[in-house]
Amino acid sequence: MVIKNGQVWLNEGFRQVDIRVSEGKIENIADGIVPEDEEDVIDAEGASVIPGLVDVHVHLREPGYSYKETIADGSLAAAHGGFTTVCPMPNLNPAPDTPEHLQQELDMIERDACIEVLPYATITKLRMGNELVDYAAMADKVAGFSDDGTGVQDAGVMREAMAGIAKTGKVLAAHCEVNELLRGGYIHDGAYAKEHGHRGICSESEWREVERDIELARATGCRLHICHVSTKESVELVRRAKAEGLPVTCETGAHYLAFCEEDLQEDGRFKMNPPLRGREDKEALLRGVADGTIDCIASDHAPHSADEKSRGLDKSAMGVTGIELSLPAVYTYAVMPGHITFARMIELMAYSPRRIFGIEGDIEIGARADLAVVDFNEEFEVVPEMFLSKGKSTPFLHNKLKGKVMYTIANGKIAYDSRKY
Repeated sequence: MVIKNGQVWLNEGFRQVDIRVSEGKIENIADGIVPEDEEDVIDAEGASVIPGLVDVHVHLREPGYSYKETIADGSLAAAHGGFTTVCPMPNLNPAPDTPEHLQQELDMIERDACIEVLPYATITKLRMGNELVDYAAMADKVAGFSDDGTGVQDAGVMREAMAGIAKTGKVLAAHCEVNELLRGGYIHDGAYAKEHGHRGICSESEWREVERDIELARATGCRLHICHVSTKESVELVRRAKAEGLPVTCETGAHYLAFCEEDLQEDGRFKMNPPLRGREDKEALLRGVADGTIDCIASDHAPHSADEKSRGLDKSAMGVTGIELSLPAVYTYAVMPGHITFARMIELMAYSPRRIFGIEGDIEIGARADLAVVDFNEEFEVVPEMFLSKGKSTPFLHNKLKGKVMYTIANGKIAYDSRKY
């Protein structure tokens, strides 16, 4: 395969060069590469060739909930979004809390995934926050450990978990949420909730556990990655931890950079956990992605059935589909207005997650050929029919975004070709 005529992202800048891919690797990067067969040419004229993106927080729903999503559908949706590696969370049935349960998921990935899928194992048995799992037995097969969907409530259990995971060198990806502070809430505890009679989730329910887990990371040396940061207090806590040199990283999602509670509507497509917060929180998140406090953009892609998302803010399931829009949303809402540079977007969505989680890939000779060809000049309207995911619920519905993925090449093979969809 030869990718010709594109602007290739090399060393934080674009160059118009060709790329030859052979046996899953980048064989050559040069001007005027002559293909052996014209059928093996990808014409990237007018488009950008960037590193394949990495999403360290997705839900592929298998095993256990295939009516919401399958690994086949979810990995193809990820390829549609320009992603060549994704890390699915363990809120599954069975949960990957033993080597045997993890193997069920790995077998499905091997059979059905069109890109690299590196799953998480759980922190505790059944994600119940009580009994620890055997970290050493699963460490070499997972991206890290997480009980995503629930925070580990007991500080003693979390400290013991961090000590055990630290010995493996893997990342603990923490869903930070204090259950006793939730009080039945389902959107942000702000002006919209008060004006419309909804029960709110206070910001402290997130940042209080972020604060606790940073202290435990200090005590244990565990590599702590904080999931889906949404509050200004959490951003500041992470900023201070980094200034101390603690092994703490974090992520946020594109929807938190684009929307806040002022954009809420009485529709389940605006319901996710953590919720869309206040304008000051959104502004703090934009500053955090710009200054390096926030390390990654992760979609928290959480597909549900149409029925589960049709019950309004109160009764709909938590979570929205996101992986197919993450790149164009960040480009449209963060790069184009000047909040971050194009280089910073690539860092957040390709390079930084690779470094944190030990995932290979770059645009250089000899590297695994994980690439995305994207036309950042092409604008499109977000409609449910465009999604390859089973999940169709998104707060970006009918928004106009720029950045259409034309091809995704994963491990040297075309995982997504826009001409076929």
